[in-house]
Amino acid sequence: MTSPRFHFIPVMGHEIHVTEWGDPKNPALMMLHGLARTGRDFDEVAGTLSQDFHVLCPDMIGRGRSSWAASPKAEYSVEHYARIATGVLDHFQIDHAAWFGTSLGGMIGMHMASGPETARVGALVVNDISPELPATAVNRILSYVGSLPDFGSFAEGEAWLRQTYAPFGPAADAYWQRMARSSLRRRGDGRLTLHYDPRITVQFTASAHELSTWDRWDRTTTPTHLLRGARSDLLLPEAAERMTQSGPRPGMSEFPDCGHAPNMSNPQDIALLHRVLAELLGQSPQG
Repeated sequence: MTSPRFHFIPVMGHEIHVTEWGDPKNPALMMLHGLARTGRDFDEVAGTLSQDFHVLCPDMIGRGRSSWAASPKAEYSVEHYARIATGVLDHFQIDHAAWFGTSLGGMIGMHMASGPETARVGALVVNDISPELPATAVNRILSYVGSLPDFGSFAEGEAWLRQTYAPFGPAADAYWQRMARSSLRRRGDGRLTLHYDPRITVQFTASAHELSTWDRWDRTTTPTHLLRGARSDLLLPEAAERMTQSGPRPGMSEFPDCGHAPNMSNPQDIALLHRVLAELLGQSPQG
């Protein structure tokens, strides 16, 4: 495992915080987080994969340490996020990369793989998201993302994260402790809240057309693999089956103890992802 390096880089008028792992001479891997999460979610998996990959984990705008949108309706959209992700690759002088995306990050990856920049996506791993989002699941997410919670201590915030993100599945205590450190920020009054702009939910109304993109999936040819939490309400069984039978026809790995979305922090899950990436890229996994 290598140590992370942290950068603030200019992209499209924004300041993007990127956690970088591994040797830039290795094959590149872009890892993109979920709706209200940050690039630090991937510390465990990125640290391990950095033995063989040059891993970039950006905080998308409105999250973590990246800047917030000046025009939320225009900028908090998959199309805009994809352009920012492309700008991150440009900054690091990377022509193409493997992509791993959880939830929103998977939507960004699918968008990239089905558009003009498809040549920059060497392989795609989609973590628990489909080209069509069930309304009930979207409403569940909006119920806790749309307004920022308030905590008096890091212990209180960690307890909230454990409960709210229990569908992420089993994880070590160290994972949740680190999640609290990277997810919480202190407000001007000294209390704690989460590290994102609550206006990110505007995506579901201002860019509603991005929530159903089977046409883009059908024309995707990038080598792809699908991950699914067995109890997921975002990637339903019928949608997962449709994905495996159309477009890039990905193989699928299912996680029995997870909902939305597998956290991929456990050693056995990291090993699975390593094998999947090696297969998609036509490589032999190391270590």
